[in-house]
Amino acid sequence: MELHNLKPAQGATKNNKRIGRGQGSGRGGTSTRGHKGAKSRSGYSNKRNFEGGQMPLQMRLPKRGFKNPNRVEYVAINLGRLQKIVDKYKLNEVSPEILYTNGIIKKRDRIKILGNGEMTSKLNITAHACSKTAQQAVEGLGGSITIL
Repeated sequence: MELHNLKPAQGATKNNKRIGRGQGSGRGGTSTRGHKGAKSRSGYSNKRNFEGGQMPLQMRLPKRGFKNPNRVEYVAINLGRLQKIVDKYKLNEVSPEILYTNGIIKKRDRIKILGNGEMTSKLNITAHACSKTAQQAVEGLGGSITIL
């Protein structure tokens, strides 16, 4: 066996359909495209959302409201959840970097501390925002909150 006499195994390859090569081929005439209509023409490409000239669905539906491009979204963390995190990871301070390294938030998330739940340990917290009730609860236990 040498390079010039290599060929695929029997039945491993198929011949291409030779379309539009006369009536005798069985695929002449309309060349398997059917009769008339856009899909039979050359140059036809199916556009996304095209409904045959009918007004497309996304244009028939009403548009409402708007998205504020300057909106700042926070990941809310309640004091109860914060206490569970502190107990699990044995922390004495909490910051976005520490929460990220422990897999609680994503890299670019901003965090806001909310006052729901029970807090029992004194903590130094660094966050992007904080509610008044959360601040009172943390400072009542002798901890501190730093806003970034």
